[in-house]
Amino acid sequence: MSGAPTTAMVLAAGLGTRMRPLTDTRPKALVEVAGRTLIDRVLDELVAAGVTRAVVNVHHFADQMEAHLAKRSDLEVLISDERAELLDSGGGIQHARPLLGEHPIFVANIDSLWIAEGEPPMETLKRLWDPARMDILLLLVKRGNGIGFEGPNGFFMDDEGRLTHSVRPEPPTPYANIGFGVLKPQVLDGSPKTGPFSILPVWHELQAKGRLHGAVMDAFWMHVGDPAARDAAEQRLGQRLS
Repeated sequence: MSGAPTTAMVLAAGLGTRMRPLTDTRPKALVEVAGRTLIDRVLDELVAAGVTRAVVNVHHFADQMEAHLAKRSDLEVLISDERAELLDSGGGIQHARPLLGEHPIFVANIDSLWIAEGEPPMETLKRLWDPARMDILLLLVKRGNGIGFEGPNGFFMDDEGRLTHSVRPEPPTPYANIGFGVLKPQVLDGSPKTGPFSILPVWHELQAKGRLHGAVMDAFWMHVGDPAARDAAEQRLGQRLS
């Protein structure tokens, strides 16, 4: 396996409870930031990176999501239906496994935006992806260079780019995962075939093998997790355009 992915898994099925009341009548993915929905902002980044097919999971207001995604004509969009049950990060990707194929894929959450300060973050992922050395490559942000890096959870990285995940308050972790990365879908083949589960155990298994790597973005990250964060992101984006 080599080359940049052309397929992406977009994790968009969450309830968006922290985003209420904006998600009382719509899914979080359809919340607008500076006039464009979160899902469209993510898909725009993926298309610019060369993605031609996106698999999007749906649950909350799934009909609205399907109708909205049907309007995209710049890439093929496939729906991974989670109406019956939310499946979490690992379970969501596993459920979509038949749609993803056998080549490496991008994985993207819909609540991360950024303002590039140098190399575009997706280009950093593509440049550093090396399937001979890694099975997952996570896009990271430096602590202090974003909105939403809170608490102790994060990563340490060695000189070869290998990651160690930590949830301890000390010493403070210098990097956070922003919810984008490259993944070989086969890493989930040994996981539960049905039901919800987190991808964290997969991270830890690959970490022990030295196959979990990181790529640090040259960008300011904005985690759009609640209405206040949405307003802050809009302000940042407005400053960039003014």
